[in-house]
Amino acid sequence: MSKDYYKILGVSKDANKEEIKKAFRKLAHQYHPDKNKGDDARFKEINEAYSVLSDDRKRAQYDQFGSGFSANAGQGDFSGFEGFDFSQFTQGGQRVDFDVDLGEIFGSFFRGGGFYRKRKGDDIRMDIELDFRESIYGAKKEVQINYKTKGREKVTINVPSGVDNGEMIRVSQRGEESQSGIPGDLFLKIHVKPHKTLKKEGINLITEQEIKLTDSILGTTMDIETVDGDKVKIKIPEGIKHGEILRLKNQGIPTFPGRRGDLLIQVLISTPKKLSKKAREAIEKLKEEGL
Repeated sequence: MSKDYYKILGVSKDANKEEIKKAFRKLAHQYHPDKNKGDDARFKEINEAYSVLSDDRKRAQYDQFGSGFSANAGQGDFSGFEGFDFSQFTQGGQRVDFDVDLGEIFGSFFRGGGFYRKRKGDDIRMDIELDFRESIYGAKKEVQINYKTKGREKVTINVPSGVDNGEMIRVSQRGEESQSGIPGDLFLKIHVKPHKTLKKEGINLITEQEIKLTDSILGTTMDIETVDGDKVKIKIPEGIKHGEILRLKNQGIPTFPGRRGDLLIQVLISTPKKLSKKAREAIEKLKEEGL
């Protein structure tokens, strides 16, 4: 019986890409092998399901032909593949974001009337460091892999946008070679350098901005640094409260082409610990006025 990729990710068959991605990330964090209760087999199964359902072409082919698979196929019984056209599953170039090698899933071959699967080479696990901006927009990174069979080799990896610290990405067929000709995969654990002022919060970025007590009362304007390093001027309204959040639209994390989250500015009011005599007198007058 074929695998139910929708059931594996816990989504409905009409789920959109964002729902599929959200379900995948939750499960990948839960089961990836570096966790204490990680499950390598479950992790690979989740990656396999996501790589198909996140790709429109592969998803359409799976929806059309997935039910044609049978766990009983083999030992001369090929009824489970009746009507299935393997020629539609062509293998393209390497890509990141958990692309699965369809030759691994469906790429079995027949010899002497029997049916068996080619054995892949060993997987390789490595760590890769990104700066904060690279984790937002994605990046091309060069990594050096020390293969057992062919020594050291530099490989350029296309890291997708929006990756999180601790996330694992898979690069298909960049692992160790094998006698069957099917290399293993490369798994990269992401380490994101923290930004000096920005943090991620879903598709938004958030920063804290400290202002003076007088500015909170009278209002002011100030410059805020975006993830691109630009300075954007914002207005602090009169009477703003401690902890209140201001919003800069479209300065957050890119989601779809032409769309992105916002930059949230949490305002913190700084209260002076020491006052000059003149300042104290001024505040006492304000107090007399009921402020």
